[in-house]
Amino acid sequence: MPTFILKDSARENKIFYNRVMIAWLLMLLGLLLIVARLIFLQVTEYDHYYTLSEKNRIKILPLPPARGLIYDRNGVLLADNRVSYSLEIIPEKVKDLDFILTELGKIITIEEDDIERFKKQFSKSHSSSSKGVPLRHRLTEAEMARLSVQKYHFAEINITSNLTRYYPVGATGVHAIGYVGRINEQELKIIDKSEYLGSNYIGKVGIEKYYEKELHGTTGFEHAETNVQGRSVRILDRSPPVPGKNLYLNIDITLQKYAESLITKERAAIVAIEPSSGGILALVSMPHYDPNLFVNGIDFKTYNGLRDSPDRPLINRAIRGQYPPGSTVKPFVGLAGLEYGVRSQHSRTWCRGWFSLKGQKHRYRDWKKSGHGSVNFSQALEQSCDVYFYSLAHDLGVDRLHKFMKRFSFGKRTGIDVAGEMSGLMPSREWKRRVLGKLWYPGETIIVGIGQGFMLSTPLQLAVATATLSNRGQFKQPRVVFAMDDAKFNEMSVVPPNVKETITLKKDHYWDNAIAGMKAVVHGRRGTARKVAKKSKYRFAGKTGTAQVIKIKQSERYNARKLAKKFHDHALFIAFAPLKNPRIAIAIIIENGGGGSSVAAPIAKKVLDYYLN
Repeated sequence: MPTFILKDSARENKIFYNRVMIAWLLMLLGLLLIVARLIFLQVTEYDHYYTLSEKNRIKILPLPPARGLIYDRNGVLLADNRVSYSLEIIPEKVKDLDFILTELGKIITIEEDDIERFKKQFSKSHSSSSKGVPLRHRLTEAEMARLSVQKYHFAEINITSNLTRYYPVGATGVHAIGYVGRINEQELKIIDKSEYLGSNYIGKVGIEKYYEKELHGTTGFEHAETNVQGRSVRILDRSPPVPGKNLYLNIDITLQKYAESLITKERAAIVAIEPSSGGILALVSMPHYDPNLFVNGIDFKTYNGLRDSPDRPLINRAIRGQYPPGSTVKPFVGLAGLEYGVRSQHSRTWCRGWFSLKGQKHRYRDWKKSGHGSVNFSQALEQSCDVYFYSLAHDLGVDRLHKFMKRFSFGKRTGIDVAGEMSGLMPSREWKRRVLGKLWYPGETIIVGIGQGFMLSTPLQLAVATATLSNRGQFKQPRVVFAMDDAKFNEMSVVPPNVKETITLKKDHYWDNAIAGMKAVVHGRRGTARKVAKKSKYRFAGKTGTAQVIKIKQSERYNARKLAKKFHDHALFIAFAPLKNPRIAIAIIIENGGGGSSVAAPIAKKVLDYYLN
C-alpha cells in the first residue's frame, strides 16, 4: 500500500525563503531608486528647484510710477493725476459671474459697455487668478458708501485706489495736450513691457504721446513674501518708482481759451507762435472734445458720435489739416521773384483783371473783375492782385518755386513736438511725374502762384512761415514744451530755442519789401484787410487769403448763395505784431468761411489784441 506525504516542510521553507529574498531585493531596489532620485533632486537639480521654490515664496511686484504733470507757461495745471476708486472682481472667488453682476447692478450703476469691456478682460484672465479684473472706474462717493455697507455679501469683489489722469481744463487745448488711454494690444507689441508692469495707461495723441517716455517715469519693484494663495504677507525689499517729468508748455491757456471762444459753429484752426523762440502760444482746432472721456475707455455711442461727426472733432486741423493756402503765400512767392531776379522791387505788372498764356484763350481771372492797373510787389500784396502773381509764378517756373518755398517749410514737416504732423504739399515737375505719372503744365504753375492747384499747407506751416518772415529769415523750430521738471534730481531743464536754419537772401531789403506790402494790407488805403486795423493801438503786418474748394468754370462766376456750405471758399489770414520786434505771429483758417478779409482777419485781430493788450 503506497504512502502519501501530506506536508513537505522543507519545500515550503525554501519557497518562503525565496519569496522573502525577492521582496527584500525589490525593497532594496526601490530604496536605491528613492535615494538616487533624492540625490538628483537635492544635488544635481538643486539650483533649479531652489529657484522655483523661491519664486513661489517670493514675488517681484511692480510699482507703477506717478505720471508727470503738464502746466501751461503761467503754471496753470493742464493734466493732473487724481485718486480714483475702482471696483474689481477676483476670478478665483467667482462661482456665478452673472449673478454677481446682477446683484452689483442693484447697488451701483453698471452700463452695458462696462459689462462688455469687463467680460472681455475677464475671459482672458485665469480662473484661479487672484488679480482683480476692473468692472467700474471712478466710483462716486455715494457708490463707495453703498458698496462699503453691502461688501460683506460679496467675497468676490475688491475696491482699489489708483491715480487716474484728469484734465482740469476739459476740452480746452485738447489737440495740443492730447490724452492718455488704456494700453491696447497693438501698443503691447511695441512698448517695453518691463517698463509698463503695473501701468494701464499710455499717451494716445498730442503732447501726452510725443513725450510719453518723459511723462511715464520708471517703474519700481517690491520683493514680497507670499503665502500658498499667492497673497503678499511680507515686504523683503523695495525699489521705489521714479515719477515722470513735469512738462511746462509755451501755450498760454488763457489765450488758447479765448481763441477757441471766438470759433462758435465753424470748423477752424488757429496757430499762434512767439517768433523770438518758436514757442507755440496757442494751437486751436475746432470743434474739440473732452479728453476725460477717453481715459478709462469711452463708451461706443459717444465715440461713434465723435468719429462719424461731419465736423470731425477728433482731427487736429492745426497740424493735420491740409488746405490750399490761397493768397497767404503771395509774400513768399514775391520774395522768390526778388531772390531769383525775376522781378525787382520797382518792377510793375499791368493787371487788366485776367491773365493768359501766349497763344491761349483761357483766362486766369483776378478776384477784381476790372483789374488793379499797374502794380509793383508791395502794391500787389496790399491789394492781393492775382494777375501779378500769375505772371510772376509763370516766369519763375514751378521748380524754382518749389525749391524756394521749401525753405519756409512748405511741403515738409516743421518738426513740432506734437505727434501726427502732416507735411502738406509743395508740388514740382518731379513730384507729379513720380506720384501721378503725368507731365507738368504751365497753367498749373500759374495757379500755384496764388496758393491753389496741387499746393496744400497746414495752418502750422503758415504760422511758422509767417514767424520766419517776421524774423527776416531766422527759422525757429516750433515747440510746445519749453521746460521739464525732473522730480528725481529736483531740477528744471529749459528747452532752448532751436534755430533750424537761417534763410539768407541776396539783399536784406527784400524782407523789408515783403513786410511793407503786408503792412499795407492792414494799414494801406487799398489794403484788403484795412477795416480790421482801424483804431488799432499798434502797427502790424498781415495777408488775407481765400481758397477755392471747387473749380469754377471759365464762363461762370463764384456765387456762394447758390452753393452748399461745404463748397464755400476757405477763409485764411496770416499776421505778425507788433511791426517792430514782433511778439506774436498767427495763422488762421475758417473752413468754408468765405472771404479771408471779412471772416478770418477780424478773428485774428481779436487774438492779437487779447495777447498784446
